[in-house]
Amino acid sequence: MNSRRLGLYRLAGLAMAATFAAVGLVFLFLPGRVLVFFNRLSPPLGLSPAPVEPGSFYPILAVAYMVLVTSLAWQMFKKPGNPIFPLLLAQGKLASSLLSLFFFFGHAPYLVCLANAVVDGGIGALVLWLYFLQKKHAASWPT
Repeated sequence: MNSRRLGLYRLAGLAMAATFAAVGLVFLFLPGRVLVFFNRLSPPLGLSPAPVEPGSFYPILAVAYMVLVTSLAWQMFKKPGNPIFPLLLAQGKLASSLLSLFFFFGHAPYLVCLANAVVDGGIGALVLWLYFLQKKHAASWPT
């Protein structure tokens, strides 16, 4: 049974690493299109479109963050017995979610901020659950 939990934990780490890497590539190569996509959905929901500025600093920060979360998720897959990787990943995703909510409610109600709050909050909660799963069963998992 513990090997099944280990498999689930490692599969979640691998799936997140692949997803974060793909999103990072989208941020790198199509940064404006991410905002354009959310801006098309915003008016029907009664939300203001976010400004889209070519060559802004946003892609650099977004891609760097995606490199970091990809690396953390990859390390979860490679070294499932080490609790630091899910703990750091959960902190990063939950911080991203909370900051998105603060920006949404405190600055401007952009759909992209609300979507990021929901997605990263969900990922953060999942990874926090994986962290507690890891803490309970990691004694027999490879470090």
